[in-house]
Amino acid sequence: MFEKLQQTVDYLKQNTSFSPEIGIILGTGLGGLVEDIEIIHTFGYEEIPNFPVSTVHGHQGRMIFGRLSGRNIVAMQGRFHFYEGYSMQEVTFPVRVMKWLGVRLLIVSNASGGLSPDFAIGDLMFIRDHINLMPNPLLGPNDDRLGPRFPDMSESYDHKVLQLAQKVARRAGIRVHEGVYVAVTGPTYETPAEYHFIRVIGGDAVGMSTVPEVIVARQMGLPVFAVSVISDLGVKGKIVEISHEEVIEAAKGAQPKLKTIIHELLRENFI
Repeated sequence: MFEKLQQTVDYLKQNTSFSPEIGIILGTGLGGLVEDIEIIHTFGYEEIPNFPVSTVHGHQGRMIFGRLSGRNIVAMQGRFHFYEGYSMQEVTFPVRVMKWLGVRLLIVSNASGGLSPDFAIGDLMFIRDHINLMPNPLLGPNDDRLGPRFPDMSESYDHKVLQLAQKVARRAGIRVHEGVYVAVTGPTYETPAEYHFIRVIGGDAVGMSTVPEVIVARQMGLPVFAVSVISDLGVKGKIVEISHEEVIEAAKGAQPKLKTIIHELLRENFI
């Protein structure tokens, strides 16, 4: 993997001459933030050596370099999922690339099912911790050049940035929650019994992404801020049939709030 990582980073550096400080992974229905980026370079995933290609509707499949709220950023418009048939190493490879490009903070967004009775569709949940029910991306031989064999996960989501995001949300008058995100493989949505199980073990939201990327980021010492858009409800009495298209629409409806928070967060002098 190390040689592939070097090859990919070298290609991007040679074709951008751009040094990002913030990495952003835009999840389902949340690619609209790209409209606000002053784009300097764009690469389709198929152009980038060793990159997978996104196969999910709503994921554009582009890596974008540019300026956002006065910061140099690199954004992934569309991510990769384990359920697409990729290995966990492939799913998380772009995070390693962003770290080696010089990124000092990773911002991750996703659409997820809400399990707390306090949640409504379209709400935002800042992730303060997670429970991983997916294969761990660090399984297999470890290359010490990429991080330690046994990384600490006691602060998976950066406390300082989380507190700052709460401050930004209050200032903007945006109602947000904090909670625990549970990662499952998908691609099926959960049964009522599975929603109940996930709630019992401590989950506030459930989804099919994010945690593998966070684990790899933390192995490399990269701080993370993550937010879930509540796109459907797994609360008893509120569970209804759901489609991927409805998830996308719910996520799009929350875009203005999420955009405001990310813009204001990036304007803060925190890194």
